Amino acid sequence: LKLEMPTVNLDGEVTVLATVPEVVQSLKSCAVTWQELISRVLEEQLKKVPQGNGPLAEIYLWREKTATLSALTEQLRLPEVQKVLEILQEAESEFTGDLQIVLSDLKKHHMQAQESAKFLSTLERHLKNLSAGAGVDVISTTIPSLLNALRLVWIMSRHYNKEELMVPFLERISWEISARVRRVVDLQTLFKQDIAAAKKKITEAKNTLERWKKCYFTTCIQVEESGSKRYWKFDVKRLFEKTDYMVLICQDLYDIFQITEELHNVFIPELITVSENPKGVDELQREVNIVISPMEDLTFDPFSIENARDWAFVVEEFREDVMVEIVKQIFVENLKDPPLYKNHPPVAGAISWSRSLCRRIQHTITCFQEEEELLASERGMEVKQIYLQVAEKMKEYEDQKYHEWRERTEQILPLLLKDTLLTVVTDGAATSEEPVTTKKSVCFTLNFSPEIQEIIIETKYMEQLGLPVPEMARYVALQEDKYLRYTSKLKVMLDRYHKLMEMMSEAETKLLDHYIQELFRILKAGHKRLTWKSVGIGEFIVQCTQTIGKLELLVHQIHKISEDLSSKLQSIESTNLFKFPHPKKGDKHPGAKEFFDYIKCEQAKEVEQLVRKYSAIPQLLIEVERRVAYTNSGKSPKLASYYAYWENRIYQVLTQLIVKNLQTFNTTVLANVPLLQIEAVLSVPEITTQPNASEIEKMTLQSIQDCVEVTKHFIRWMHGTCIECPPQHVKAGEVITFSFYSDVSQSPLIIEQAVLITQNVHKALASLSSCLNQWKRYDLLWKSDKGTVLDRLAAEKPACVIFDENLQFYMKVAQEVTQQPLIKDEQFIRLQLAPLASAVQENAKSWMMSLGKLLNELAREELFSLQDEIQVG
Repeated sequence: LKLEMPTVNLDGEVTVLATVPEVVQSLKSCAVTWQELISRVLEEQLKKVPQGNGPLAEIYLWREKTATLSALTEQLRLPEVQKVLEILQEAESEFTGDLQIVLSDLKKHHMQAQESAKFLSTLERHLKNLSAGAGVDVISTTIPSLLNALRLVWIMSRHYNKEELMVPFLERISWEISARVRRVVDLQTLFKQDIAAAKKKITEAKNTLERWKKCYFTTCIQVEESGSKRYWKFDVKRLFEKTDYMVLICQDLYDIFQITEELHNVFIPELITVSENPKGVDELQREVNIVISPMEDLTFDPFSIENARDWAFVVEEFREDVMVEIVKQIFVENLKDPPLYKNHPPVAGAISWSRSLCRRIQHTITCFQEEEELLASERGMEVKQIYLQVAEKMKEYEDQKYHEWRERTEQILPLLLKDTLLTVVTDGAATSEEPVTTKKSVCFTLNFSPEIQEIIIETKYMEQLGLPVPEMARYVALQEDKYLRYTSKLKVMLDRYHKLMEMMSEAETKLLDHYIQELFRILKAGHKRLTWKSVGIGEFIVQCTQTIGKLELLVHQIHKISEDLSSKLQSIESTNLFKFPHPKKGDKHPGAKEFFDYIKCEQAKEVEQLVRKYSAIPQLLIEVERRVAYTNSGKSPKLASYYAYWENRIYQVLTQLIVKNLQTFNTTVLANVPLLQIEAVLSVPEITTQPNASEIEKMTLQSIQDCVEVTKHFIRWMHGTCIECPPQHVKAGEVITFSFYSDVSQSPLIIEQAVLITQNVHKALASLSSCLNQWKRYDLLWKSDKGTVLDRLAAEKPACVIFDENLQFYMKVAQEVTQQPLIKDEQFIRLQLAPLASAVQENAKSWMMSLGKLLNELAREELFSLQDEIQVG
């Protein structure tokens, strides 16, 4: 496109040239050609439409318009062209007005094309991904970015902010998306692919179409929230009618593949291996392939709305075929173990299942018959024939199940009703022998066969199915509430009975043997005589319940008394028989005799309390006697074993009482906490303790003996009673009292503890003896004959130095003794060494006094002798 330039000479001023008629006329002729050219170009550009249905075609169109109009615009900007327009303007030519209108249109359309091309170019990358991306997933990720860019174009552009431009552009995008989906979901190749891969493709395609619509409405909201006064209120039908329809088609295709996959999964190799009719399974698999074959050879585009009726026809035909095939497969594969409705019994449930399958295909065929074209087709006739075959097999299956059930019910129900109400189980096994009442392993169980309940349920459902039932089965079914009531009450009664038996100890079982025998006699009727046809079942339950209730009350009363007895025995067992005196003021501990006397005195006080508690036990046992035997003598033969049980308990408690107290005493002996003190004394010529070790050991043994002899105060009962045995006069003046002492004292545990205590006390005393041996280094102080030593010194008349050495030695001993520790703790004994230290010190001082006296006498003799010599001289 090129503008024709004028041939006249345009050198000179514009004002001058505008006055030259020849120049003006020539320029006017030239301008007319320009106007015609521009008008023609504009008309051609306005008529142009995008070459294609996609959005990229619209971008290419605007670029082409921009290039064309830019070429004209650039020529109009040439200096020569501008001067021509100025001359014509100056000449005030009438033609100038029309030309300016054309030039204004050119400018307007050029700006529109230029701006549209610029803004739409920002979408080009997204649109190319849309049309030529690697997969459908690329489209899904592109759509949000594309719509966001479109939103910006709508807000910023002066031309693509109008519905007349934006809606067609969105339609092109919608077309592009649907075209890509068509290419992906190509039925010619889709049904030849792996089912999993095909399902994946369909799912991705469907998700892409749904994402397109969802992102569009999201963008609509964003446009409104952006503050723009121009909202996206476009015709949704124009944009999404086709894609929404394609979503439905994708769902249909997915359902078809899903059903096909499920049908093929039924015929896994393992099924063919274990099936009793593998050829039948192969035949079913071939029929499935036949069902889906029409999908591969469609003569129309299923994604086109115009073909909606044809597609619906194909899908309906597929569903009819599949329904018959599915029902046939379900029936064949579940014959032996049919799925049952909730609470349905096996036989009636199987018949109901078979009938429900039959109704499903019957409904399908009925709908099929309404479409004469479908039924008249070759495939329709095949489906009808398959339906008739399946329905016939289902009827045979139903008849077989019913007749087998009726025959078995008529045979087994009379036998079941002859069962007794209860059975006896001993050590986990049912038995018909008489139960042993003293064994806790004996229990009664309800003997109501589950088969009776099953027959009742089967009978009800058979009648609901319209099938005749045996008269006895109908009679039993009518009595269902009564049987349920009986079984429920019997279970409750048996639970109470078993809990009661578990509640009783062996001693209580023997004590209440008479009552238990009476209860067994009543229960025996349900074990031996009463059957489920008997009329006295209700009375039997009432009698059992009442008897159990009475026995329960008695057992609870006995348990309450047993708790009181156990409480008293616990109190006796926990008594402390070794209470020790507290240290006196100044941390002075009692002496050994005082210590053991205190223990004995406290034991005497505790014994009084123990005897009082023990004396109350027979009264409690007499209370049990009064409730069980209706006597209060304390010597009822019915309670002999019970008396013996509690007497044995008393023996065990007394044994534990002594053992625990001796253990406590032994622990106290071993603890490094002094409880008594003894003194170390000098008993010339030996160092010993006061009292000595032998006396302490005797006191310890006596204390142990006193503890064990506490049991002498617990008088034994006469045989078969809870009455204390009176003293027995054996010989004149000799009385024997039967107590627990003779038995308790022989307990190995008690003997063991007594030996341990004496050994530990002996070790403590031996350790203290070793401590005293250290003082033997001073034994010359009292073992040497002082008179002899002093006489020898007097005869020898040693020098004063010798006297000084001896005096220094004894003075050192006296001082050394004062520095020795005066207390030695060994386990529970504290040894006071002060008396011994004082004695040693006194002995040392005595030697010092004696040596001093001797020295004085010798010195005086020397003095007098010297004085005599002086006088003589």
